[in-house]
Amino acid sequence: MTTTAIRKKLTDYLQVADDKKIKAIYAMVEDEIGTLENDWDEAFVNEMNARIKAYETGEATTYTLNEAENMARQSYKANKK
Repeated sequence: MTTTAIRKKLTDYLQVADDKKIKAIYAMVEDEIGTLENDWDEAFVNEMNARIKAYETGEATTYTLNEAENMARQSYKANKK
C-alpha cells in the first residue's frame, strides 16, 4: 500500500474513530507532532531573514543550476585525485 493510500485511510478512520482511540493514537505521536511545527529558534530565523534580504538586494552570491553542478563536478574530481 502506498503512503498516499495509508494517509487517506488514516484520515478517513480518524473522522469516525471513538474518542478513546483518537486519544491513544495522539499519545503515540504527540511528541512528533510538535516537531512538525515551526520549531526554529530565533538565531535560525534571523539568519534566514538575513539571507533572504541579501538575495533580494543582490548582495548574495548566487549560482544557476548549471554553475552549481559544474562546481560540484570540479570539486568531486579534485577530491578524487
